[in-house]
Amino acid sequence: MNKPNFDDYLNKSLNTLDKEIPPQKDLWAGIERAIVNNKQNQKKAGTWPKLTAIAACTIAALVAVNIFFIAPEPQPVVAISDYFSARKNSLLVEYENKEALTTNWQTQLQELEEAEQAIKQALKNEPQNQALLTMLAQIYQQQLDLINKVHAPRWQHI
Repeated sequence: MNKPNFDDYLNKSLNTLDKEIPPQKDLWAGIERAIVNNKQNQKKAGTWPKLTAIAACTIAALVAVNIFFIAPEPQPVVAISDYFSARKNSLLVEYENKEALTTNWQTQLQELEEAEQAIKQALKNEPQNQALLTMLAQIYQQQLDLINKVHAPRWQHI
């Protein structure tokens, strides 16, 4: 075939073709079913991410409320008091059966405990005041030193 004949042949063949070719099967029912299933899957898939996002935001909000409003601020006074009270009580139990060198050591200890209570009262107004915290630690140390010196003075140790 030469070129003009081929072009004519191609045009003639295209013109004689059926314009509509029917499918061998009825495909529209399958296409509709696929579209409906796809929409249902999108609805199901669209719900869970939204619910998880809402749950995550709720948990984050509850944690933030707990941290900033509900959870009490750590009190250094309580930590210092607990530590020195335990030390003082253990020393008093240790020296319970030993004779003290002076008789008025308990009045001195009582005066230090009154000073401790006064500083604790001041710390209620200013719980983060470093000067008051230092004074409280010094009062506690003086109490421990008094108990130690009265019951086990250094000159008795070798």
